[in-house]
Amino acid sequence: MQSFFSNKRLIILLVCIIILVALIGYSMSDRRSLSWPEQFVTDTVGWVQSAFARPAHFAAGFFENVNDMKNIYEENRILKSHLDEYAALQVELNELRRQNDELKAALDLTENKSLFDYTARSAIVIHRSPDRWNEFIGINKGRQHGIEEGMAVITSKGLIGKIKQVSQFTATVQLLTDQDRANRISAYIDAEKEKVEGFIEGIDEETGYLQFTKININAEIEEGQTVVTSGLGGIFPENLIIGEVVSFEADEFGLTQTAYVKPAADFDLLNYVLVIEREATTLDGNINPDDENYSEDEDSEDEGEEE
Repeated sequence: MQSFFSNKRLIILLVCIIILVALIGYSMSDRRSLSWPEQFVTDTVGWVQSAFARPAHFAAGFFENVNDMKNIYEENRILKSHLDEYAALQVELNELRRQNDELKAALDLTENKSLFDYTARSAIVIHRSPDRWNEFIGINKGRQHGIEEGMAVITSKGLIGKIKQVSQFTATVQLLTDQDRANRISAYIDAEKEKVEGFIEGIDEETGYLQFTKININAEIEEGQTVVTSGLGGIFPENLIIGEVVSFEADEFGLTQTAYVKPAADFDLLNYVLVIEREATTLDGNINPDDENYSEDEDSEDEGEEE
């Protein structure tokens, strides 16, 4: 019996091998369609794969989306920081451009002086009075730098005021817009026919323009005319630009006229200024009173020759 069962197992094994070889051969044959067992197995496997693939894809997509959101948040934070840096750099660039324009204009102004020569000393504004009624600014130059009271102070665009107080290393500038009654500057309108003279006396609170007062009632004034310093008094140089006439009217008594002048300089934006020292007229270079060879006799002889 034992040998029979051993032979039976051998026979079953051989039959299985034969069936397997047959199936392999059948599957390797050139066929255009699957058999129904193959279709059944394929569909079953595909259904199982689909059943597991959808949740797997959903889970993978969810974690991938979370990761992408995290990356996007991080990138957004970095871009915002870069944007803030860009905005700060843009502000700094605009400030440097403006300062560069001011310094270039000031350099051109000092290199292209008028016939009325003057010495210009550059200074930086270090503070400004918060009181809008008393208009003062402080500069970083003082007596040690040759600054004296009464000197004119300008920007590259025009006159802004005069030195009011001086210490050793700083000075205070009284602006043209200050309402002090003593804040008066002699000026004239640069007209073709004649000079129309008057005084700049503070600012008109309603219009925000400088007041050009004490103008002759018969003087002809036109809008757009330029107002400059007259140079009278020997402190301010002549022809420093103050602004242009925007309107004018007779005073309440009809004796004089008052013109309203739009300042050429921007009083709200003062960073760099120039302090002006008017240069005194010098003697002829050929005449030197300190020269030992120079005497009154020689001077008399020269006068006789001229006669």
